[in-house]
Amino acid sequence: MAVKITVTVDEATVLRLQRAAARTGQAKSAVIREAIRDYDARVDRVSDEERRRLLRILDDFAASPPTRPQHEVKAELRELRRSRRSAGRLHPQP
Repeated sequence: MAVKITVTVDEATVLRLQRAAARTGQAKSAVIREAIRDYDARVDRVSDEERRRLLRILDDFAASPPTRPQHEVKAELRELRRSRRSAGRLHPQP
């Protein structure tokens, strides 16, 4: 079911819409629907620039020396696992 909406755009956008509709032989509403579908499909994706930034952070982190001895980290993880298993919805305390 189609729903009619009203949007306000600048003249340059209107001209782009008209050119795209003329080039593709589609109605302007079809061009807008396709543009929104394409945008929606990529809006949650990380851009190349953001991906490079995140990879640099990860590389810097991996290259930095550990701040705690491994035995302390393992002890903390053991305690976290123990505490998660000892209480909660699946394991009510007596």
